[in-house]
Formats: sequence, structure tokens, C-alpha cells
Amino acid sequence: MLLQDFYKVNSLEKVSDQSYQVDLTLNARHEVFKGHFPGNPVTPGVGMMQIIKELTEEITEKKLFLTNASNVKFMALINPEATPDLKLELDMTLTDNEVKVKNITSFGETTALKLTNTYKIV
Repeated sequence: MLLQDFYKVNSLEKVSDQSYQVDLTLNARHEVFKGHFPGNPVTPGVGMMQIIKELTEEITEKKLFLTNASNVKFMALINPEATPDLKLELDMTLTDNEVKVKNITSFGETTALKLTNTYKIV
């Protein structure tokens, strides 16, 4: 984990052959939120992308390197004090040398992030 104690995975379930659902909780007291932004914490987009990479590595049991991010849409701010509990849907396609992941991240009924990442297996 690149950012220690940034989030906690509450559940990771395989939904189908290539699909997973992850429920996690952000740590609103993490140091990153003191600078992003003081008094009004917002989860950094790069932090969300790192979470997705780490979850994909855990599921695939492969070390990954991000080679492409497309259709990245941050649709709502994620305030860890107001909405620390997130649901991530991951749909993966694995080949010999890469993993393609489509993600939808939400809290409650609100979609916060949609993206497609491609990782090289290293």
C-alpha cells in the first residue's frame, strides 16, 4: 500500500468471472487530507487511481504499471468526513502482458468516478 492507512477494505467479492465489488472506508484522519484541503477534505483523484491499482494488483496477484487511463470522469467530490464509505465495481480483462480495468466508484446513490485503466504486468 503506497499510502499507509489511507483506506480499509471492508469486503472484496467476486461477482462474476471478471467482475469484482469492493466496499472500503477512507480514513478521514489521514495526513493527505490535511493538505487536500484544510477544513474541507477532498479525496485526491490520484489517490483514487492508486486505490484502483492496488485493488487490481491484489485481485490479479500481479505487480502492475499504469500505461493508459481513458474515459476518466470525476463526477462528484469524495469528502472522507461526509462519505467515507465507497463501493468500487471493477471489471477486468486479463491478457498475458496486461490488465484492463473498467471502474465505477460510488457512495450511496452517487457515482463519483468512472474510468478505464490499462496496466502492464511487470
